[in-house]
Amino acid sequence: MTARVLIGLSILAVLWGSAFPVIKIGLEGFSPPHLTLARHLVASACFVPFLLLTGRRIWPERRDLGYFLLLGVCGITIYHLGLNYGEQRVSAGATSLIIATAPALTAIVAFFLIDERLPKLGWAGIGTSFVGVLLIVWGDSRGIRFDPFALLILLSAVSTAFYFTLQKRMFSRYKAVEVTAFATWAGTLPMLLFLPGFPSALAEVAAPPLLATIYIGVFPSAVAYTLFSYALSQAPVTLVTAYLYTVPIFSLLLSWLLLGEVPSLLTVFGGAVAIVGIVMVNRAKRAQQRLPRQVAGARS
Repeated sequence: MTARVLIGLSILAVLWGSAFPVIKIGLEGFSPPHLTLARHLVASACFVPFLLLTGRRIWPERRDLGYFLLLGVCGITIYHLGLNYGEQRVSAGATSLIIATAPALTAIVAFFLIDERLPKLGWAGIGTSFVGVLLIVWGDSRGIRFDPFALLILLSAVSTAFYFTLQKRMFSRYKAVEVTAFATWAGTLPMLLFLPGFPSALAEVAAPPLLATIYIGVFPSAVAYTLFSYALSQAPVTLVTAYLYTVPIFSLLLSWLLLGEVPSLLTVFGGAVAIVGIVMVNRAKRAQQRLPRQVAGARS
């Protein structure tokens, strides 16, 4: 994995980590469907000038329209509606834990859909990182309180695992930013069903929820999703998604800086364990990539 990809994933982790507390602010002024619609209208608008100014294509090939609709529904529509509805009732700690299952779910989906195999050390790394996230949640002073709405967040984790895996096949013909833009536009289309009442809600919303919505539309959506697609175009999906275990770490750190919520020692330790797991996955994938070259060298 190149330094450029690592830098991009680090920025992505910060942006996605910031999304959880900022979504809470947005929900103070919008209902979940209106927040989801507003966020992705902002994100969709961001891609138009960028694609035009950089000379990228602004429309996918006709044969790929259905596939991008599938990507958008999985990674945008279902994921964000489930997350926004779920965050109304589920604690932040439990939400982080459930979403943290996405890398493991992605590894399973990638195995069946694109035959991307992960060595035993890689699975051990995923398990280690998940334990680290579990420790982060246990160290959260607010504790864990599961709710039936947690099933919506689990649905989000499953849908995003399919989104991460399915978009890999598009990078042979599309740039990462194009894949993200077309999937975002496709995922925003079903949200237009929430237009009734949206103009009046937009006119009445206070400044903090409105600014929060604009922020999550530009940065955690448009920018971070593009960075993630770029990383997926350069590295195996199981390796890239393993870095998502750092998102709860940055989420807790930003909650500390922005909201004054001081993390416990157990939380800090959990973050360290999660990072160790990522290192294990990274080493496993590197060893797996070296093996074919060693075999080829021995045969020659």
